[in-house]
Amino acid sequence: MYGINQRCFYLSFHFFVVWCHAQHVREQGAQTDELSRRQVRVYQLYSRTSGRHVQIQGKRVSATAEDGNTFARLYVETDTFGSRVRIKGAESGRYLCMNWRGKLVGKANGRGRDCSFTEIVLENNYTAFQNAKYDGWYVAFTRKGRPIKASKTRENQREVHFIKRLHKGPHPFPNSDRPKHFEFISFPPIRRAKRNRKSHTAS
Repeated sequence: MYGINQRCFYLSFHFFVVWCHAQHVREQGAQTDELSRRQVRVYQLYSRTSGRHVQIQGKRVSATAEDGNTFARLYVETDTFGSRVRIKGAESGRYLCMNWRGKLVGKANGRGRDCSFTEIVLENNYTAFQNAKYDGWYVAFTRKGRPIKASKTRENQREVHFIKRLHKGPHPFPNSDRPKHFEFISFPPIRRAKRNRKSHTAS
């Protein structure tokens, strides 16, 4: 009897240590990185249900943008050491956020946890975005591209599935909107120096 109790104690202790380690890994991965330079990616999010792309127009968020639309270009920057990101509209300059009612909105300041999302790569190769502040609430859209209340979403629903796609529009390079002028600089002709024959004969 004593041996059975001792074995149960060791098993319980082992599972407790494993759980603590997993919890520690999750907490460290969720820490916001304020020191390192953030990695920014530029792409579109294609909604599986609407067949269109996510766009942020002011406070309004929808999944009705055509491929290559300027509002469909998104800046996705890393937020933590794990897989959390912040999504910003390149054209509107607003962040994709989620309020306490589960509604998707665009905010000018995206530093809160309600504007941070965890990227989850699913088994079917689609990507889901779970809000960092409201656990179990996902970004989702209807067939008409309207946002779905996040409290009614689940990871296995088609409405929360997205595909990352490259933007077909012009690349957002610095000063790309400025016209480029090429200036041709003319140099005076180079005169070849005459060889001094006297110096050669003297030698």
